[in-house]
Amino acid sequence: MTSDNPTADRLLNDARKKTASLESPLLAQIGIGIGALGVVLGLVSLAFLSPFSSPAVAWGTGIIAMLLGGISLKRGAGGNLAKIALILGVAAFLIGTFRFCLLYIGM
Repeated sequence: MTSDNPTADRLLNDARKKTASLESPLLAQIGIGIGALGVVLGLVSLAFLSPFSSPAVAWGTGIIAMLLGGISLKRGAGGNLAKIALILGVAAFLIGTFRFCLLYIGM
């Protein structure tokens, strides 16, 4: 596969390596697992928004859910799970902030 253009050969080899690494089933399963973990943490963070819990716990788990959803979305494997994890994490963070404002600042 030697041609007269070494730059084209290098770019073609780089593209083939990148495509081969993206097609790995193990990486796809890891991305789906990260997205699923993000969804679970998003649900847990929403569950910690009970009247008797601190909003800080919901903030922490919500941020982790957002990070895991972003990682999974970047890998491209768990598309829907990643989006759900991001939405749940953002919702938990915003609701926790609203509760914090009501509990500690507003009253």
